[in-house]
Amino acid sequence: MSLDSHIDQLKERHAALEARITDEDARPRPDSEALTRLKLEKLRLKEEMERLRPH
Repeated sequence: MSLDSHIDQLKERHAALEARITDEDARPRPDSEALTRLKLEKLRLKEEMERLRPH
């Protein structure tokens, strides 16, 4: 897998997590533990994308 395709895959996962966070947050009683897990995973993906980007 090339670096660009790997970063694209991470971006897709990041966007999917954002959608899940938005959906969960819109519920009448959001699950705070689930939101925390999703946000941490999203942050981990963002950090990995930053690390992989050429500077």
